[in-house]
Amino acid sequence: MPITNIISDSLDRSFSLYRDLIDSVDEAALSSKLPSLPSNTLGLQLWCVVGARESYTRAIMANQWAGFTCSLETATLIIPVAEALSRSAQAVSDVLKSIETYTDVQNRLIIDLLEHEAAHHGQLIRYLYALKLSIPSSWKSRYSLA
Repeated sequence: MPITNIISDSLDRSFSLYRDLIDSVDEAALSSKLPSLPSNTLGLQLWCVVGARESYTRAIMANQWAGFTCSLETATLIIPVAEALSRSAQAVSDVLKSIETYTDVQNRLIIDLLEHEAAHHGQLIRYLYALKLSIPSSWKSRYSLA
């Protein structure tokens, strides 16, 4: 299997984990911060995921970084966050399928996006534990969590 297919499959797995996460939290959790630690909210973690997907999608298409922006206006309501996660995942998948031959720059941007997705997985695991939220079974399985 070509490396681009492996990376695409890895991104799809990440997108699935985020779908499972947003399906497992309630709206109040989106406004929750880590107790006794400097942190943003769980919802703002997901806002960053959406913004990175949108920004990297634009960069991959342009073959260069074009800055960070996020279309998600609020990170405190489940439905808009879930829709933005879904929409941004589909946009990444669509752009990856539309490119016949990747440049080195595009490959680097795609790997950077995958790293960003994984970094937020680790951060969100801390939120799930610290806030005593239910951990989706897909996350438990993927990361050997209790």
